[in-house]
Amino acid sequence: MTALAPRVSVAIPVFNEADVLPELLRRLMGVLEGLPGGPHEVVFVDDGSSDATVSLLKAAAERDLRISIVALSRNFGHQAAITAALDHAHGDAVVVMDADLQDPPEAIPTLLAKLAEGFDVVYARRGERHEPWYLRACYYLFYRLIAVLSDTRLPLDAGDFAVLSRPVIEAMRSAPERHRYLRGLRSWVGFRQTGITVDRGTRVAGVSKYRPLKLLRLAFDGLFAFSTVPLRAAAVVGGVAVAGSLLFVAYAVYAKLVLDQSPQGFTALIVAIVFSLGVQLMFLGVIGEYVGRVYEEVKGRPHYVVREVIRHT
Repeated sequence: MTALAPRVSVAIPVFNEADVLPELLRRLMGVLEGLPGGPHEVVFVDDGSSDATVSLLKAAAERDLRISIVALSRNFGHQAAITAALDHAHGDAVVVMDADLQDPPEAIPTLLAKLAEGFDVVYARRGERHEPWYLRACYYLFYRLIAVLSDTRLPLDAGDFAVLSRPVIEAMRSAPERHRYLRGLRSWVGFRQTGITVDRGTRVAGVSKYRPLKLLRLAFDGLFAFSTVPLRAAAVVGGVAVAGSLLFVAYAVYAKLVLDQSPQGFTALIVAIVFSLGVQLMFLGVIGEYVGRVYEEVKGRPHYVVREVIRHT
């Protein structure tokens, strides 16, 4: 007996994407038309846009009842917007993708076909990229660094573009953490996961909302949410410093008793003091980062606040 085709939800966070929405809707709805099963839906989460994004989405929702809109009360960030999209998606399988069309909607049937083989998560492993070389280099190093440091096995070069089964969605929704790195959380929940290579295109219109500072913040979220190595590194560096100090003490005693010399070097002493203080301050900052995240969790604020929901189904 052939399994029934799943009802698919496409979850898309948007923030000031008025320029790209017409092309996104044209390509995405064309893909949904060709999918078996249904009725399918598209859940757009507006993350506090200040341009015509919401009005364009409302007009599209009036023409196509498969479109739902979740408007947040302000900008809560990309990961919070994806969280809201997952909370409001009702499909048996949920496709998470960005609105800039760097994640091609035409790859959705391929992801769903792999899901039908019995997997619970099928993520897009980024193939050819069209960003500047320095961004590609940073992405390459980041994914490999966090894969080495993380306590959870994280796939290389895998972004948010993926299709998730309903059990995975429910497991991710049960995680209450505020500083969310969803591609890491997606790996942490387990289930059967696999990846396929999808070339990442160029942004069709508009500008990227992930500026260098936001990218760095996302990298920190991934590192601190899935690794305690930075804390352990403090003990390692401290041990090395103590070992070095003991070696120098042994040398000083030897020089005094055997060579009848006293170690000299005021400059070296100052450098050593400044270096040790710098290391201490750096690791105080690392500890402060973890403590700050615990403080944010203890407050228990919601991930996002919804201003308006427009749903026809």
